[in-house]
Amino acid sequence: MRFLVLFSLRLWLAVSLLVGLSFHVKAEEFDSWRSNLRTEAVAKGISASLFDEAFQNVAPIARIIELDRNQPEFTLTLSTYLQKVVSGTRAKKARIRIEEHKDILAEVSAKYGVQPRFIVALWGIETNFGQHTGGFSVVAALATLAYDGRRSAYFRKELLNALTILQEGHIKPADMKGSWAGAMGQSQFMPSSFLSYATDWDGDGRRDIWTTQNDVFASIANYLSSVGWRDDLTWGREVKVPAGLDAASLSKAKTKKTMDEWRALGITSADGSPLPKRNLTSRLVVPAKSDGRAFLAYRNYDNILKWNRSNYFAIAVGTLADDIAYR
Repeated sequence: MRFLVLFSLRLWLAVSLLVGLSFHVKAEEFDSWRSNLRTEAVAKGISASLFDEAFQNVAPIARIIELDRNQPEFTLTLSTYLQKVVSGTRAKKARIRIEEHKDILAEVSAKYGVQPRFIVALWGIETNFGQHTGGFSVVAALATLAYDGRRSAYFRKELLNALTILQEGHIKPADMKGSWAGAMGQSQFMPSSFLSYATDWDGDGRRDIWTTQNDVFASIANYLSSVGWRDDLTWGREVKVPAGLDAASLSKAKTKKTMDEWRALGITSADGSPLPKRNLTSRLVVPAKSDGRAFLAYRNYDNILKWNRSNYFAIAVGTLADDIAYR
C-alpha cells in the first residue's frame, strides 16, 4: 500500500511538472501574443496606456492551467452537496442578511420583479455574501486562459470585455480580482455578463460588483429579470414519485406537464401531501447522484440554469431561498 501511495504521489508530481514545463515553454512566446492582443484592443477603443497598465507584470499563471486541465470529476451526491452549500450556518446568515438589507432589497425587487430571497440566495452561494470573491487578477487569469489555447477564442473575448470594463472606469486594474476562470466580484459575473447586466444602482458612474452591495443586488436582479424571471413564481419543489413511474426518462426528456397531469400520475409533495392547486406547467428533474430525489421545476428554475447550468446549483439556490422565506 505504501508503495502504491508513493507511486501515485510521484506520478502526480510528474504530471504537474510536465504541465508546468509545457506551459513554461509556450510562455516564451507570450510577449508576441500580448503585442498582437494590444493591437486588437487598441483598434477596439482600448487606450494603449490602459492596456499597458492592465498588463503590467502579467504573465501566464501555471496554477490556472493546472486548475483548468485537472478539474476534478463531480463526485458528490446531491444530498452531500446541499449539506455543504446550503448549510445551516449559511441559511442563518442568509436570514440575517435579508433583514439587514431589507429596504434596498425591497427597492431592487420592485424595479426588477425578483424576490429578495433569490437575490440573497445567489449572493450567498456564489461568494458567501461577498466574503469569497477570488484572489486572482482577472486580467492575468483571462490572459492565461486566452493564451493557453484550449478555449482561447472564448477567453480572448472575455479578456477584451474585461479591458472594456477597465476603460469605462468601473474599477482599477489592480483591484479587478476574481476567480481563476475570470468570474468577478460578489456576483461572480464573467466580463460579458458584467457588460450586459451589471447595474450602477447608486448612480456614482461605476458599476461596482466588488464593494458596493447595492450595485451587487441590482446587478443580480437585473440579470434574472433580463432572462425572463417571474416574481409570481417560485423555483420548484421536491416531490415524491410513485413506484412504476419512470422519472429518470421523464427528466432526461425534459417532459413538461401541468400540475394536474403530474397529480394524475401519482406525484405528491415530498412529505406526501397533495401538490399545489395552481395548475402551473413544470418539468420533472432527477439529478445524477440524487439517490432518487426528484423535483418539479418551474420556469424560474430554468432561469437559474442560465446563470449556472448545473442542476445541483439551481436546486441549492432554490433550497436556500426557501430556507430564507419559510423559517
